[in-house]
Amino acid sequence: MGNRLFQEARKAVMNAKQAASGQADIDVTEAVSIAKNALSSAYAHSNLAEKTQLRQLQEELEQLS
Repeated sequence: MGNRLFQEARKAVMNAKQAASGQADIDVTEAVSIAKNALSSAYAHSNLAEKTQLRQLQEELEQLS
């Protein structure tokens, strides 16, 4: 199944990116906040490879704010 928190973090960042491009019905600020929380939770419970990917997602998220 994989790391559920990691998967949720990826989904949250994707949702934030969609909100920023106007493709989602959620406020961008709220979506970014949700994604930041998801990334933080996932990072604490991830292996090294996942942490590398989470850092990349964090960089993508920072470009939105």
